[in-house]
Amino acid sequence: MEPDRSVADELCTFIDRSPSPFHAVETASQRLAAAGFVEQPLDETFGGEGPRMVILDGSLIAWRQPDRPPRAFRIIGAHTDSPNLRIKPNPDHTSAHFRQLGVEVYGGALVNSWLDRDLGLSGRVVHRGTDGPAVSLFRIDDPILRVPQLAIHLDREINDKGLQLNHQSHLAPIWDLDTERGTDRTFRDTIAAAAGCGPDQILSWDVMVHDLTPSRRTGRGGVFVSAPRLDNLCSAFAAIDALTATEDEPGDVVPVVCLYDHEEVGSTSATGADSHLLVTVLERIASAADGTRDDLLRALSTSVCLSADMAHATHPNYVDRHEPNHYVALNEGPAVKVNANQRYASDARSVAVYLQACADAGVPTQSFVGRTDIPCGSTIGPTTAARLGVSTVDVGIAQLAMHSARELCGADDPSWYKASMAAFLAP
Repeated sequence: MEPDRSVADELCTFIDRSPSPFHAVETASQRLAAAGFVEQPLDETFGGEGPRMVILDGSLIAWRQPDRPPRAFRIIGAHTDSPNLRIKPNPDHTSAHFRQLGVEVYGGALVNSWLDRDLGLSGRVVHRGTDGPAVSLFRIDDPILRVPQLAIHLDREINDKGLQLNHQSHLAPIWDLDTERGTDRTFRDTIAAAAGCGPDQILSWDVMVHDLTPSRRTGRGGVFVSAPRLDNLCSAFAAIDALTATEDEPGDVVPVVCLYDHEEVGSTSATGADSHLLVTVLERIASAADGTRDDLLRALSTSVCLSADMAHATHPNYVDRHEPNHYVALNEGPAVKVNANQRYASDARSVAVYLQACADAGVPTQSFVGRTDIPCGSTIGPTTAARLGVSTVDVGIAQLAMHSARELCGADDPSWYKASMAAFLAP
């Protein structure tokens, strides 16, 4: 198939609407709702016909409900979180007449990439409501934060010895001067105004910093996509749109998409891949179709999971950091990720299933494997495989600058990624 770069433009819109995992779930759920998916509360009995979705904080599971016990599931797993700077519970402090906010580094961020950028705030506030605690999402897209870098005159060896940043001392953003009159608003005041509640009503928050530069296609002829959070909102976007493209009547092979939170910090949480969230939902899907637990276990034995997370492209300035016989290029299709030590869950059987789906869809593919002397990262694939006992393949499209505040991928690859997922979900 010919790549469609308009999909990359849609991806940019999706990312810009999703500065936090909670916003990513909101954006994904809106796309699903427009395609007829209905929210299924976890505290209510599963049942009824038609496509469904479960929303829990920064995680989402969506599927097409079968009318008979499932024979198998086709699952795509991705994640909604990205490395960033997150606001501490008591963030307000001053230094040298600057008002600053205390932050904590979330995940394996390239912290230098957050310097000298116009930054906003986003996340959720839990506040007192008429019927108990209420949750409000908010975002501030005004450039109110900045982490200024130290001038080279005060760090003459930086270009020879490299930038050294202490996470506690050097990353606190400035956002005001304590000498300004009439500017006694605290962080609590600011997010209360954005969330539409009073400062004294706020009970707690999950708030993070986001880069304000819009996502866009770049390079000559728009050959690249330059955006924050490509890892892993690109996968989440492609998975959601692939699911909406599946048949309304799933038969006995049920398509499922699961977007987890907290992958970047190990997935061990109530909404991460190391939780019981997905297996519980799958059991309830089977039960709602009059299936027994034995039906579920038999279905899992023939199911396949596609763990979708971005892959490292071969960096033109650091070619020696990559496996020399496995170059991975932008705009050459999704890469199947393999690691003999199960940092990725791919094996010959699961890889074959995905490669067949790509062949059916006319999508080119690549293979990613790391250098033997440089440990590779991991993702939700091994965890999901272990939790479910399901054959799993790890796949991603190539990108540069992974975990930077701003990342880069090819403009052709998102459409191929989406097409390969649609073919995978509809065997």
